[in-house]
Amino acid sequence: MKRIIHSLRPAVTAVALASGMLAGSALAADEIVLKNGSRILGTVTGVRDGVVTVDTEFAGTLKIQQDQVASLTASEPIVLKLADGTVVEEPALRVEDETLLLASAGAPAATYPLQELAVSNPQPWELGMGYRWTGLASLALEMQRGNTDTDELDYSLESVWRSLQDRYTVRVNGENDEANEVKNAQNWTALGKYDRFLEGPLYWGVNASAEHDKFADLDLRYYVGPYIGRQFHERPLLTLSAEVGGVYVNEDYIVAEDQDYLGMNWSVDASSNYISDVSKLYLKHTGIWNLDQLEDVILDLTLGLSFPLMFNIEGAAEILLEYDSGLPPEVDKMDQTYRFRVGYSW
Repeated sequence: MKRIIHSLRPAVTAVALASGMLAGSALAADEIVLKNGSRILGTVTGVRDGVVTVDTEFAGTLKIQQDQVASLTASEPIVLKLADGTVVEEPALRVEDETLLLASAGAPAATYPLQELAVSNPQPWELGMGYRWTGLASLALEMQRGNTDTDELDYSLESVWRSLQDRYTVRVNGENDEANEVKNAQNWTALGKYDRFLEGPLYWGVNASAEHDKFADLDLRYYVGPYIGRQFHERPLLTLSAEVGGVYVNEDYIVAEDQDYLGMNWSVDASSNYISDVSKLYLKHTGIWNLDQLEDVILDLTLGLSFPLMFNIEGAAEILLEYDSGLPPEVDKMDQTYRFRVGYSW
């Protein structure tokens, strides 16, 4: 992977100082002409995920699809990262006839197709320096008093550390419910994953998980195994990845007979901001197939819609489906949960 980085810190500092000192006078300095002939004046504030963001006096902040831009002229110094990993600092951003023009002497070429521009003013982790840390901690709490006293508590935590080379993921969720002081749900699940990115969209990884569900007769299930994954798409409009691999599974039941086996493990993770820029539809699915008893399968599916409430606090409505064909006959094989949660994201 090619990368050219020279004097990045002064360039980024210059961009920050210029945007702070000239914010009032630069609104009319930049110009974008779209393929349909529309002309937009304002201040170009960034390019990311195929979207050009521009602040205007007449319509506030606009988000323009990068593939709709015919020409663009922005006057401020800028750092650009291309799709092949090349990083250059430019005195200004210039696009003519859907072609990115580079003036830096260190650039490997003077022109690139505009679609080759991946991001402007990349974050440190996008330059190979450290990790980006994101996460979500949430609670769903219900208390009811009257003819029936009900207490329900659902909790979840997800934390992801991402660099250009690898990714660490930790997920924990659980549920504790009771009605009239009698427990009717007590379960938790913990998952840890490590991904190593290869060339292109492929990556390999290893995951380990542990699960307890008292009312499904499950004292402890744990599994560990490797997998191969593919990032099919990674844009706000659609993020989609899938993984498949093998696992060793050990199941300790409270009443039923314990077992261990080799299985096939798969997962699908998808999200989209199709409804609006600030909300997200998401799907998380995992499955385990028992290769010793082919009729046994475990399926978990989460469907949800999240949306911001205030600051970094978000709300979400979710449907959780859990199916385990290997449970004892007296235990329901399908669990369905409908919940509204509130969480803090970073």
